[in-house]
Amino acid sequence: MPGLLRGVARTAVVAGTATAVSNRVTRRQQGRWATQQGYQESPAPPAYQAEPPATPAATDMTSKIEQLKQLGELKQQGVLTEAEFEEQKRMILGT
Repeated sequence: MPGLLRGVARTAVVAGTATAVSNRVTRRQQGRWATQQGYQESPAPPAYQAEPPATPAATDMTSKIEQLKQLGELKQQGVLTEAEFEEQKRMILGT
């Protein structure tokens, strides 16, 4: 039993020393960073957020395709000139 207690005591001393040293190093680093100009404490990391589903992008592309089809029909009917068609197409495609 005395050997077991000695081992437990040694482990506790080593763990305590490691914790104390780690805390001291952390405080020193924070002190150094705080003295540098422009240092701002970093905020807590953002909570994990899942990526939004891909449906809005697909819906947006479907909407653009429908608008382009309507433009094509208006051009074929003679309502839009070639220049007007190209201008509207650029606006829809964002180019």
